[in-house]
Amino acid sequence: MTQISFSRHVPFSPEQMLELVARVEDYPDFVPNCSDMSVTRSPALADNQCDARMSVQYGPVSGAYTSRVTVDRSNMTVSAKSLDGPFAHLDSKWTFIAEGTGTEIHFDIDMAFSNRFLASVAEPLFARKQEEIIDAFVKRAGEVYRNG
Repeated sequence: MTQISFSRHVPFSPEQMLELVARVEDYPDFVPNCSDMSVTRSPALADNQCDARMSVQYGPVSGAYTSRVTVDRSNMTVSAKSLDGPFAHLDSKWTFIAEGTGTEIHFDIDMAFSNRFLASVAEPLFARKQEEIIDAFVKRAGEVYRNG
């Protein structure tokens, strides 16, 4: 099991950052190694939930997994819990806290691969890639909210 936490301060509002992260259908446009995203909204899910199937590509290796994404605007969080794929579990949570004229972003991940061999090879790479991901969101916020 691997637990990872990152934080960043950005000069954008918590609401702006929550909306950016909640728009999972946009991830292929800027998230490293995300090659496709299929989003399903169903009457069986709460209004603030969707299932998102992300296809990822790391060099010659590709795969996909589905997560249940929950956007909680009252608590300023976006969380995702894997439903399938190579993970025994993968839970992530973005938290957005107003700080001065901007936002403190917290990105927490708790994960484990279901296959022990895959875990020994992929977990260290997966952990390193998460920092690239949070940096991609910070960069995207600058592009969207400063220029758009």
